[in-house]
Amino acid sequence: MADKLTARQQAQVAVLESLPAKFAQMHRLIEEMAGARADISVVRRLCRVLDEGKGATSGVGLSALTQTMGTMGMLARRTGGEQMKIRGLREGLASLKINYDGALRVAKTPLAGEDPAAAP
Repeated sequence: MADKLTARQQAQVAVLESLPAKFAQMHRLIEEMAGARADISVVRRLCRVLDEGKGATSGVGLSALTQTMGTMGMLARRTGGEQMKIRGLREGLASLKINYDGALRVAKTPLAGEDPAAAP
């Protein structure tokens, strides 16, 4: 009999599978901010995407992703040097993708020796 994922792992996988589209949108918005045609609406859209992702990941216990998105949201809202902000957002997105890969691997690995029906 094949090992099954717990209910928590299934919820995590469902949230994680929705994130690659958000990553593409984040990348597009960050690069638009780096260009000369960026305005406040681009920053607001990026913050909204980050907040949505943060809410979804915090609900299923993916704290590394939640924390990274929170930091990126704080950085996006900051005023001041645009070059520093863009660089920080690019690095945050790279970190987010690395954390995503690890979280997906863990969420898709069945827990050995535990009954999936008994999991919280």
